[in-house]
Amino acid sequence: MNKETKILLLGAGPMAIEYAKILKHQNINFITIGNTRNGALKFEEEINTKVVLGGIENWIKNNTLINLSLYKVIVTVNENILGTIAKLLISSGFKNILVEKPGGLDFEDIQSVNNLAIENKANIYIAYNRRFFSSTLTVRDLIELDGGVTSFNFEFTEWGHIIKDLVKNEGVLGQWFIQNSSHVIDLAFYIGGNPYVLKSFVKGGQSWHPNGTIFSGAGISDKNALFSYNANWESAGRWWVEFLTTENRYIMKPMEQLFVQRRGSIKIEQIELEDELDKRFKPGLYKQVEAFLNSPTKLMKIEEQIKMLPFYKTMIEGDIINI
Repeated sequence: MNKETKILLLGAGPMAIEYAKILKHQNINFITIGNTRNGALKFEEEINTKVVLGGIENWIKNNTLINLSLYKVIVTVNENILGTIAKLLISSGFKNILVEKPGGLDFEDIQSVNNLAIENKANIYIAYNRRFFSSTLTVRDLIELDGGVTSFNFEFTEWGHIIKDLVKNEGVLGQWFIQNSSHVIDLAFYIGGNPYVLKSFVKGGQSWHPNGTIFSGAGISDKNALFSYNANWESAGRWWVEFLTTENRYIMKPMEQLFVQRRGSIKIEQIELEDELDKRFKPGLYKQVEAFLNSPTKLMKIEEQIKMLPFYKTMIEGDIINI
């Protein structure tokens, strides 16, 4: 990281606390900007760092002589205003911004962030920390040694009976597929290849998520790997991903761990991981922060997210895409 680079951390909630723990551990100075005194008090108590209250808009107004392009910004605000804050930052002159997944409230919001970023030549990165799990980094290497993925499967079942009672800002639960399940879907396609052919089926729906609660589909990725997925938010299940090569089946269930079933065997063995950082900090977050500060090409750029949105839309609506 350039010595002149400065860090802004927007938000003082639980996710901001996780980022702050890592920044402090790396001896990186940062400014935390929050809106509510209650949230700030908890942050200050745990991190022992003051929070600047009043929100980012007021901070910008009070710092008109500062070159905002020298700042790198981490955005951890509430899901419903992710896009709004990202667009405010872009319009104000910030050029390097890490926004918590999925980069906005919904598809249209994410698209508008991207449009503004292009117009202002800003770099917007989407924070999918599971890309940086030790299990993810390890399985990528193992798959490459095996000669590549030939097929993969994943499940993104959500516990609907619990989610329906979560206290969230207006509109967030209705976008739960992109707001939360995209963690699993992004990881599956990140390793197995993005969809090239996709056929999807949807049924069900609840008042909190009318666009379906039971999902199934299959297709071919751009790595020429066949894939399938399912999720039933009205039943039991969990998140998991598995990748198959000509030699092995790699299982991430739970996703923080990695197991292997070797060809010709029914035995499933756990693979030992170098995951000290994932145990000490929120899994994947430490290396994600490192990437943002020092090698951002390892992160998802918002342009990649935009390319995935038509496939996410198909998975929600049950249409067919063949591009």
